[in-house]
Amino acid sequence: MLVTFKSKAAAEILMYATHAKPILDLLGKDTERGVITADETEQAIARIESEIASRKFSKPASSQLDDEVVIDPVTGPGEAVSFGARAYPLLEMLRAAHREHEVVMWGV
Repeated sequence: MLVTFKSKAAAEILMYATHAKPILDLLGKDTERGVITADETEQAIARIESEIASRKFSKPASSQLDDEVVIDPVTGPGEAVSFGARAYPLLEMLRAAHREHEVVMWGV
C-alpha cells in the first residue's frame, strides 16, 4: 500500500506504508490517514532529526538492523537504505510546510 503525503508547501511524496510506518509511529500518527498541523511541524522535524542522529551514532557501522537491503533483480543485493534516507523526503516537506505555515496530510 502507498501513502501519499500532500502539502501546499511541497510536491507530493509517495512512500510504501511499510517505509512510512516507522516515521509516522515516531510522530504518534497512523499510516491510514492523518495530518501534521502547521503548529506541529517544528516538533515533528525535531523528532525525526533526533531519531536520525541517534540511529547514526548509537549502532556500529556494520549493523543494519533497522536498514533495508535493496535487492535489484539484475545486479543482486545493493546497499542498505537507512532510516535517514527513507525519512529525508518527508523531513524536507515538513521543513517547507513549517516555513510556509502549511499542513502535511495523507490518506485524504
